Amino acid sequence: MNILYVCHRFPFPPKRGGKIRPFNMIRHFTERGHRVTVCSLARSAAEAAEGLGLGKHCAHHEMGLVDNKVQTLRMVARLPLTVPSSMGYFYSPDLARSVRALLAREKFDLIFVHCSSVAQYVEHVTGIPKILDFGDMDSQKWLEYANYKPWPLSWGYWLEGSKMLRAEKRLAGRFDLCTATTRAEWETLKSYGVDVDTDWFPNGVDSEFFKPAGGDYDADTISFVGRMDYFPNQECMFDFCRNTLPQIQRVRPSAKLVIVGADPSPAVRKLGELPGVTVTGSVPDVRPYLQNSVAMVAPLNIARGTQNKILEAMSMGVPVVTSRTAAGGVDAEDEAHFLVATTPQEYANRLLRLMDDADERQRLALAGRARMLSNHSWAGSMTRLDTIVERCVRNFRPQNAVLAPNT
Repeated sequence: MNILYVCHRFPFPPKRGGKIRPFNMIRHFTERGHRVTVCSLARSAAEAAEGLGLGKHCAHHEMGLVDNKVQTLRMVARLPLTVPSSMGYFYSPDLARSVRALLAREKFDLIFVHCSSVAQYVEHVTGIPKILDFGDMDSQKWLEYANYKPWPLSWGYWLEGSKMLRAEKRLAGRFDLCTATTRAEWETLKSYGVDVDTDWFPNGVDSEFFKPAGGDYDADTISFVGRMDYFPNQECMFDFCRNTLPQIQRVRPSAKLVIVGADPSPAVRKLGELPGVTVTGSVPDVRPYLQNSVAMVAPLNIARGTQNKILEAMSMGVPVVTSRTAAGGVDAEDEAHFLVATTPQEYANRLLRLMDDADERQRLALAGRARMLSNHSWAGSMTRLDTIVERCVRNFRPQNAVLAPNT
């Protein structure tokens, strides 16, 4: 097949959540013998230069190079409109022209879109089977943010979430099949009541890259991994350092927390002044930090879809203690493969259990790794994706093609 693939972040190198899922799809389609043309956005010259490596994994790519200041203005301009600001942030006139030109000169057998914010580039195209992979239902994330932000930001996030919810329902009806990352996100998608085929396929993990390295670990060290310019990661670390870590240190004074992730805000860096807390900032490789820790904690209060950080730690044989919210995106069971907590006391108790009991840590390390191999392999996820694509193409009823307008 000749596939046009549109995504919101240029998917190379696949070093963050918004790039990992689309990259693995693109690579898989290419390895299956399909011709893939990728259209996406890059936000700096450095990102654009790095992104050229995608050429090894697709037939052609079109890159819309945008400026964050301009994109922010586009986002603000949509505040008084019914269009979500997110769609302004991910809109590029240059990329829109590239997409229209591609559709005018090539015959595509499938259009695949990852992320609802870039569905705008092809939502009006007909005559070609179209799949929209929502990944996560973004509207629910913005609505959840509203519960954690002060006024008037809370109102702004509620407004964006409400507009995004209407847009998601509308967009779902303009595609032939829509997908999500987890069963829970799929249930949310189905609840929209749109008369369109829906399904889900999970994120995988590179279990060869993220594999146990052997050697010793520090029974006093807990790790957290995630971009620290991302609000849910920031919020959960503020909460954990304020309410949970002191409980652990009262029982085990030598306990330490290492926060590993790029672009920490000044407030996050200030956490490094607390006893036992280290904030690393960007690191070339997160694996040594994970491998050295007794466990990785993922106490996210706001989480949609699958947290790749959890998959990666479990794949490395590092036990995970996570919130129930984040656990919902992982195909694993509490106590069997990882540990779930809901209160600061529960987090402290479960982490102290692993710090005190090497056999228990080893049990969860082996069980977590095995679960990733069986239930979160990219090979298994892509097999599921293949059946979804085949179903979409098989059930498609062609109409006259209409190109997307210049929005």
